[in-house]
Amino acid sequence: MTVQRIVGIETEYGVLQNGNPRANPMLMSSQVVTAYRAISANARGNARWDYLDEDPLNDARGFKLERASAHPSLLTDNPNVPAPSGDEPTLDAQDVTRPDGPVYDDPSAANAILTNGARLYVDHAHPEYSSPEVTNPRDAVIWDVAGERVMLTAHRELQRTMGLDIQLYKNNTDSKGSSYGTHENYLVKRKVPFSTLVTVLTPFFVTRQIFTGSGRVGLGQHSQQSGFQISQRADFMEAEVGLETTLRRPIINTRDEPHATRERWRRLHVIIGDANLMETTTYLKIGTTNLVLWVVEHLEDHPDLAERLELLMLGDPVAEVSAVSRDLTCSEPIWTILNGEMTAISIQREYLAVVREMQARVAEVDPIPEQTQDVLARWEDVLNRLERDPMSCARDVEWVAKYRLLESMRNRHQIAWDHPKLVAMDIQWSDVRPERSLSRKLLDAGVIDRLVGEHEITNAVAHPPADTRAYFRGEAMALFGPHVTGASWDSVIFDIPGRPTLQRISMLDPWKGTQGHVGELFERHQDDPEGFLSSLLGE
Repeated sequence: MTVQRIVGIETEYGVLQNGNPRANPMLMSSQVVTAYRAISANARGNARWDYLDEDPLNDARGFKLERASAHPSLLTDNPNVPAPSGDEPTLDAQDVTRPDGPVYDDPSAANAILTNGARLYVDHAHPEYSSPEVTNPRDAVIWDVAGERVMLTAHRELQRTMGLDIQLYKNNTDSKGSSYGTHENYLVKRKVPFSTLVTVLTPFFVTRQIFTGSGRVGLGQHSQQSGFQISQRADFMEAEVGLETTLRRPIINTRDEPHATRERWRRLHVIIGDANLMETTTYLKIGTTNLVLWVVEHLEDHPDLAERLELLMLGDPVAEVSAVSRDLTCSEPIWTILNGEMTAISIQREYLAVVREMQARVAEVDPIPEQTQDVLARWEDVLNRLERDPMSCARDVEWVAKYRLLESMRNRHQIAWDHPKLVAMDIQWSDVRPERSLSRKLLDAGVIDRLVGEHEITNAVAHPPADTRAYFRGEAMALFGPHVTGASWDSVIFDIPGRPTLQRISMLDPWKGTQGHVGELFERHQDDPEGFLSSLLGE
């Protein structure tokens, strides 16, 4: 049993311009990306995104949505090229013809591939930081927080050079009806039937918000009711299962775009989670999900455990997302089809119990890694404290920390939850500027927990994780950025002078391209891209 798994987090940041409420969000987002790309040594070159292996219209339920029928928000591949079939052969390298003449740069398609293996680009009128692939929850925290530093750098550069006060927020709603996503991505074995993922994960995602929610002032998509709730995304979930991400948002997203060898893997694209500022919350969010997915991948050998998880199926999952989010006591029952009434805590306890049972069955064969033990211990501990008194979790559960701060302000000034000051403080919680961010002030004051050191985050802004293919992508950009003409999650395209064609290196195995695989090669050819490519290809 392990929490080790290929994982990545994509975060769309809220954006606005101080003093200009009518500012174009797409233009502002483009300015954020281009500003960082222009001044940062961490974003060398002008590599484009390689869309060859992207196909956002493939549905995990076994069909493909016709392009003409798709909502424009789903067309995340190159809009000028039909979505590829996904049947391209898996190659280590292939020749690519150079384009004739200059290529038009659309400012709305601003894109930067960073030396830490991440992607910074404009997505749905928001600047998005997509972290590099990592292998464990702690690294997920490190490279996620590194994205906050990237956005802060871009903000300060725009203010310095252009006098633009473009403010960035790591949150999920503007409290006026708009929602933007923080998406988690998990590599899962394709042998697991998608129907099993839906059955097992739906109750888990609905109830995990009790320790993963970031808190929100306002109830309803347009905050039409006053109050405070656990999750920023809860009121925007409108379907149980579906392909969409910006309308009729589902609890289980069906996009089948693995960015890996399709026959072996699927990418579970999770859109129900909140953007988190507290490291412990992100750590538990990724760690517990990894453990449940590990169980899912082994259920075929443990039918009794599969039956226990089936008992957790909810009567009305979409309604229960909001119900759980509005229950600050975490004690109100929700309806399961086969088990009757259960609380969110009791449902999470059952998942933990199944994980523990699986642990006991495999312990004699596979020792339990230290980080896995830590996630298990924290999971059990936070459920115990939430049951006794949710307010006791203020150091490590984000919604609780935010609630206590805002409730203190509300009581001090005798104001209701719909007071503009509380709404403003909710947004200020997620400000990327440390001098303005309420969450950062609590962190600096030592009243919320840290998991990682500032030196680790600083390093992660510039450098990739060493144990995934992100290492190859990041080091290629760092050493040979001017000679990289394109890249994606599973490819890097080199343009080496003297070679008749571009060279596309395919990386469909996320566990390869690590420092252990190619670190010595990069070291040997730091100033020699031709020598590097020749050695890589065995020429």
